[in-house]
Amino acid sequence: MTAPTAPPLSPADIAAHAAASYVRPPRTVLHRVSAGNPRGVWPAEEFAAQRREEGVPAEVVYDYPSDSFLVIVRGGKVAS
Repeated sequence: MTAPTAPPLSPADIAAHAAASYVRPPRTVLHRVSAGNPRGVWPAEEFAAQRREEGVPAEVVYDYPSDSFLVIVRGGKVAS
């Protein structure tokens, strides 16, 4: 007796699998600012600008789950 085979996946199934399989590159969070901050994203942008002046490739991203602006460095490590 042979094992049953799975039916071929539809293009939508393949796309859903690819989206769910995406692994986010590592990142280091340097600073977090609540999206409810009265000054909005500006505190995060100012912090990131200061880090960039120091040579750290900081950038600001929005994190939906925490409703915060994050100042991050991609790659997971910050040179000191």
